[in-house]
Amino acid sequence: MTQSEWDLHFIKLAIARATKGVKNEEGGPFGAVIVKDNKIVGEGNNLVTSTNDPTAHAEVVAIRNACKNVNSFQLDGCTIYTSCEPCPMCLGAIYWARPSRIVYACTKQDAAKIDFDDQFIYDEIELPIPQRKIPTVQVGREEGLSVFRLWAEKEDKTEY
Repeated sequence: MTQSEWDLHFIKLAIARATKGVKNEEGGPFGAVIVKDNKIVGEGNNLVTSTNDPTAHAEVVAIRNACKNVNSFQLDGCTIYTSCEPCPMCLGAIYWARPSRIVYACTKQDAAKIDFDDQFIYDEIELPIPQRKIPTVQVGREEGLSVFRLWAEKEDKTEY
């Protein structure tokens, strides 16, 4: 198969995960599969409402599953197929996992039309900290820096 045929095949599987989640009342209409060498190494669907975990988005669930399966905190050489363009949290998690590609079906505008609108988060990120809606206060920086110094001096650390 060509790459575009593989992409369509795996995006359909991500959409099937989303459909399963909706039908099983596990969470929102989102699914993801993670693929390496044309084999699924991780998958997930949105589990936010069934687990009371606001971070249990499909991509995060799939990343956790894939990292466990490949025994690594990075997903080198993998492609994440997701039924919708990743939200800001998922995009951050994806970048930390370092896959080779992201392939998505629906856009964030499509999601906004069914009341999954993340624009307020994009807007908040752009604001200076004092202007954000959730009050944010910095306390104990010097104490916190002690842990950073400990990390910087550690010779046997696993960098990521």
